[in-house]
Amino acid sequence: MKKVIFILGAAVITAMMITSCGGSSYEEVKIGDQVWMTENLNVEEFRNGDPIPHANTFAKWRKAGQEGQPAWCYYENNPANGEKYGKLYNWYAVNDLRGLAPKGWHIPSDKEWRLLNSFLGGSKVAAKKMKITRGWDKSGNGNNESGFSALPSGLLSAQYEYDYEFGGLGSLAIWWSNTERGKDNVWYQHIDTDECGVAQDINKFFGLTVRCIKD
Repeated sequence: MKKVIFILGAAVITAMMITSCGGSSYEEVKIGDQVWMTENLNVEEFRNGDPIPHANTFAKWRKAGQEGQPAWCYYENNPANGEKYGKLYNWYAVNDLRGLAPKGWHIPSDKEWRLLNSFLGGSKVAAKKMKITRGWDKSGNGNNESGFSALPSGLLSAQYEYDYEFGGLGSLAIWWSNTERGKDNVWYQHIDTDECGVAQDINKFFGLTVRCIKD
């Protein structure tokens, strides 16, 4: 198990390699009192081994959302994007009782995202500390001081349930929380070129990346 030590102010941040029960390897990093994966989730099975449906057309994605069924896809349906950025999942995959996150991990709550932001100094300061040092548009790269290694992975937008498009690759990182806001919306964490923060009003039809936090 490879271990790397980062220093952030008075906090020690430790990164190490872990392997999920499905055989996929992920690095983890300790930031304050939290332990995060350092890359986006890229699984196509639930924790119990059941497959997560691959919705590789907008029609399939729409159908899954309308029926409240889990789904995943690659950005622009390109497997190369999955290798680099992880998969995009709808809310129904995130919230499925079979468990999207590997054993010992979970999808972070709104509160857990806010604690991360606060520990790193607030939304405008945290963004630079969370982003990788290359690959962001418009001189938006970070210093990755936290070790979080945020990539500008984009999203699948489904603003009106029928209007689907990919967007934000290179300029936006956006992850699900596990916290609903009313019947149709969910809180999420985002980082764009300039800042980051927890926000609301993303509907359950969207396709977002997932970053796991340790139980």
